[in-house]
Amino acid sequence: MAMSRVAAAATGRHRRWGAALAPAAKDPILGVTEAFLADPSPDKVNVGVGAYRDDNGRPVVLECVREAERRIAGSTNMEYLPMGGSVKVIDESLKLAYGEDSEFIKDKRIAAVQALSGTGACRLFADFQKRFLPDTQIYIPTPTWANLHPTKITDLMYFLSHHNIWRDAHVPQRTFTYYHQESRGLDFSGLMDDIKNAPDGSFFWLHACAHNPTGVDPSEEQWREISYQFKVKKHFPFFDMAYQGFASGDPERDAKAIRVFLEDGHQIGCAQSYAKNMHGTLRTKSRMP
Repeated sequence: MAMSRVAAAATGRHRRWGAALAPAAKDPILGVTEAFLADPSPDKVNVGVGAYRDDNGRPVVLECVREAERRIAGSTNMEYLPMGGSVKVIDESLKLAYGEDSEFIKDKRIAAVQALSGTGACRLFADFQKRFLPDTQIYIPTPTWANLHPTKITDLMYFLSHHNIWRDAHVPQRTFTYYHQESRGLDFSGLMDDIKNAPDGSFFWLHACAHNPTGVDPSEEQWREISYQFKVKKHFPFFDMAYQGFASGDPERDAKAIRVFLEDGHQIGCAQSYAKNMHGTLRTKSRMP
């Protein structure tokens, strides 16, 4: 009986503790889809989640995805993956990012793991930064990717996903100039000023191509100037590459920013993701063989 009373008391305490927890806020973008599905109007348009749709609002499945499904159908390999993820996925992803003939791949100078898409890869790197470089901070562009929308402008920083990732990893954050509202282009002079004025050895979060949400990217010449200034200041570039091949239509061209930094001898980090169809990898390249 005594043990039963103790168990009952413990259960009561846990119930009171759980009752104090408030449900997490719903994602406003996913909420748009819920409202779309509930709306009986024949003229409705879903402007929520960014995904390919046909004229009837049905998902568009790319032929490459259908071919992948055909190839893996009936596979008997149901074993757990290694701790670092699928070796084949990682190897092919490295070739896509660094190039088929990359000396960094041949010399095994890249450390890579598979993560849960781009968000998971960024979070792994944020945790890595906090654990091994606890005195550093991360500079994030203004604006940057958000999958939640603020209710008022003062809430903006809270809802931006990249800020959320590094905030929850307890990494100090700063912002740097990127978009020029009046010209609807890159504020290159402001960007360069912020790079120059940041403390030496700062971490910068960079979009490799197809900057989200502006779509504005530096030219190759501008990337080279950015890379040079990073070298002067000993900054660390961390690239998020979620749209390789979607910016210019050429995966090689869209990886140019990363390869420029590698050519210049930088140590870099990169989160490469296939958010519309698959998953992501995180990798960090070492300068040393």
